[in-house]
Amino acid sequence: MTAVNQPALAFEQAELSVPSRRRTGGRIRRVGTERISWSTTTILVLCAVTVLLPLYVTVTMALKSGAQVVDGNAFSFPAPISFDGFVQAWTLTKFPVGLAISLLVTAGTVVATIVLAAFASYAIARNWDRKLFRYSFFYLLAAMFIPFPVVALPQIQLTGRVGLDNPFGVIILATMFQLSFSVLLFTAFLRSIPLELEESARIDGATTWQTFWRLIFPLLAPMSATVGIFAFLYAWNDFMMPSLIISDPALQTLPVRQNLFQTQFSNNYNVAFASYLMAMAPAIVAYLFTQRWVMAGVTQGAVKG
Repeated sequence: MTAVNQPALAFEQAELSVPSRRRTGGRIRRVGTERISWSTTTILVLCAVTVLLPLYVTVTMALKSGAQVVDGNAFSFPAPISFDGFVQAWTLTKFPVGLAISLLVTAGTVVATIVLAAFASYAIARNWDRKLFRYSFFYLLAAMFIPFPVVALPQIQLTGRVGLDNPFGVIILATMFQLSFSVLLFTAFLRSIPLELEESARIDGATTWQTFWRLIFPLLAPMSATVGIFAFLYAWNDFMMPSLIISDPALQTLPVRQNLFQTQFSNNYNVAFASYLMAMAPAIVAYLFTQRWVMAGVTQGAVKG
């Protein structure tokens, strides 16, 4: 092969290696790129509109005064911008108290879900050959198909009789309802961790408890972040369970307080939207900061499992 033919051969090989190109009459054009690009762009635009349009209406309505809301145009930009709705929502809904209770319920649910699901998943994954643990896993999976409204009445009676008709009872029930999905994620992730690591730790004299806390649990950090954000969003946005379980209105979470507020002041739309925006902000911020761990945890659990 001469040196003159080498560049031509390299050009032909590079041309054939790109599947999205085709030669026609000495010209190279892309095949299907425009169609894929336009379809993807259209889907992304539609998804963005369905999310950003309600958010825009929420922000504009929250920044309007009572007189501007009377106009009835939800899409008009507030002029001038008014923060009276936030001030009234802060006072009428007792936002600091509701925020503290919601944070308590959410933090308790997240911590309890991560710890209990990690315990159960470790026992199931490392004893899969035993029928008791394998059937326990199937039992937990079956619980995923039981929604809370189906068992709401007995749960209300039970929590009332044992004195758990308060935020702590909501933490326990929310953790139980998040346990099935969390165990599923943790179990899939644990199967990707080599058993040789645990055997090495046991040779060094580590007990099962020490092996779990010092070796296994730190390796579960990506999946713990995924389970934590799912539990956070569930506990923070849940309305039905706190409204049915908590008997004292003064101990209600933010979603329930907003419902009571909206029922009493249904015409103050600027105040209502300001209240919704304040309650929605912590969940949005938490998800924005943790979304990469959520995607990483789900991907690793699906691929390696």
